[in-house]
Amino acid sequence: MKPAGKLSGAAWRWIGLALIVLATCWGIPARAETINVKPALCHAVTDREQRDDTLSSLRFSCTGTPQDYQQRSLWLTIPTARLPADRRDLALMVHQSRFDRLAVAFSYADGAVKWQEVRGGQFGAHWRAAGQIVFEAPDRDAPLTGVTMRFDHFAGYGLLHARLMSKAASTAQSTALAAVAAAALTLLLIGSIYTFSLALAVRRQYLAWHGAWAACMFLWGLIWSQLHLLVIPAMAGRASAQTGTFLSCLAITLGTASALTAPRPGAVPRWAKVGTLALGVTILLLGIPLTFMRGAGLMELDAILGFLILADLLAVALCLACAWRRGEAKARDFAGAWFVPMATLAFIQLVDVDDGFWNGGSKLLILLATTWQTLWLSGAATRRLGRLRIERDRARAAEIQARELARRDALTGLRNRRGLIESAARLLEHARANQLPAAFLLVDIDRFKAINDVHGHDAGDAVLRQVGRRIAAWEGTMCTVGRIGGEEFGLLTIGLEGVVLRRFAESVRLGIAACDHGEAIGAQSVTASIGVAEAVRATEFQRLFRRADEALYDAKRAGRDRVVSRRVEAGGGQPRGRAGRPASRSGG
Repeated sequence: MKPAGKLSGAAWRWIGLALIVLATCWGIPARAETINVKPALCHAVTDREQRDDTLSSLRFSCTGTPQDYQQRSLWLTIPTARLPADRRDLALMVHQSRFDRLAVAFSYADGAVKWQEVRGGQFGAHWRAAGQIVFEAPDRDAPLTGVTMRFDHFAGYGLLHARLMSKAASTAQSTALAAVAAAALTLLLIGSIYTFSLALAVRRQYLAWHGAWAACMFLWGLIWSQLHLLVIPAMAGRASAQTGTFLSCLAITLGTASALTAPRPGAVPRWAKVGTLALGVTILLLGIPLTFMRGAGLMELDAILGFLILADLLAVALCLACAWRRGEAKARDFAGAWFVPMATLAFIQLVDVDDGFWNGGSKLLILLATTWQTLWLSGAATRRLGRLRIERDRARAAEIQARELARRDALTGLRNRRGLIESAARLLEHARANQLPAAFLLVDIDRFKAINDVHGHDAGDAVLRQVGRRIAAWEGTMCTVGRIGGEEFGLLTIGLEGVVLRRFAESVRLGIAACDHGEAIGAQSVTASIGVAEAVRATEFQRLFRRADEALYDAKRAGRDRVVSRRVEAGGGQPRGRAGRPASRSGG
């Protein structure tokens, strides 16, 4: 059995495929210089009714941070000194979409100003993967002197990330982000579908929660990457940002429920489980106002939510550690799965990485971490369920073996009376379905009591085993054999009648007589008397048995070591059974 915590081969193949794809995408170059423009931005705030062509009359402040802009228009300009030396091949990449309108002005030395804009629900050709919007400076002979951004109804200046780079670098970064995001989303989708399938197949609650979490993260990743705009372009902008915010909070709640329902009842103290779940639900409830908030307080509530997320991660980690310490195997699986997302979320809460990773920043790290978590848990669940299936199959095999042993005679290995009756019933049913004759041979060893008295019971057992091995040779698809009890054996056969049946019965008698018992009783011969009940149409086993018993009694009375046959009449009267027979045939 594999040690706990190890992944199955299929899971390793999934992870290997993911690493190959992501490593390949990571190697896409973006060599051109990029400039983070936010520290050098100058700002101005006006009413939203003010026209774009009044740009030249605005007075910008290059100190402090803008205030009271959420319900108005925020103008942000990049000083000429911050522009790169080569200004003819320039692109502005903006990583923010919580606004009603964003207009970008490219100002030139000849006085010309070229405007480009996007609005909520209409990004046109400007959108790129990972929630980015790209504005490329028009090709003109006059040098570029300034770049200005105008946000109408902007959610938060602190959430803005903008960079200047060459058009080639912009294309390379967008391509790399799109490839990485598509690879991660594909694996997330496969993982969520697979986990839901497992949950339905084995009816495990924690797998259903985890499948819901993976599906939620897939939707969040789809919206963050803006790949959904290929299908629903009207969601561009604030609608996507708000939906993504809600999905991220919902995912934390679902992930918490998945981790806490995996351990068996009692593995985690009830107070710890309830408190951690309450923390996860609180994050979801706080995420609702954060989703729709558009004014002051957005950054403060975001900071509070970040603190609660860290607290939730710590609480989940402590619950899993407690369950692990109490021997809960699934807690080890979740600890391995949650380690990377926990470390990633803790890292991005403490370190600002939004300008890194091709401007994918923290969101790209979260997407990759959740992909890892889904692959790990899917593989771990598959391995664990595989082990349970093996244990179940072993238990079933042991049960079948125990049932079979209960139907076997311990001395000879043949079926016992119960096993013979069950096997005969199936064979007789087959005979009735195919209108075949049936016969039962009741075999009794002659003078068996004398063998026990003279040579001892061990010798008698040896004789029974030898006879049992000989009788077992006639077992087949048309004949079933067994030991009735004591020195009596039975053979039920179908498809034989008349002369052929009598020859078969004689071969049984002669075969028993030919057995070598020299090691047990020396040169003494052992013979058997056989009573045969023959039915032209298959009938109940008990009727055959009673008729064979009568025939066997006649064979004993006629001198032993012979075969006597009796017919079972269709629907005939009650046979006389063992009336008048000795109480035991052990003296045979």
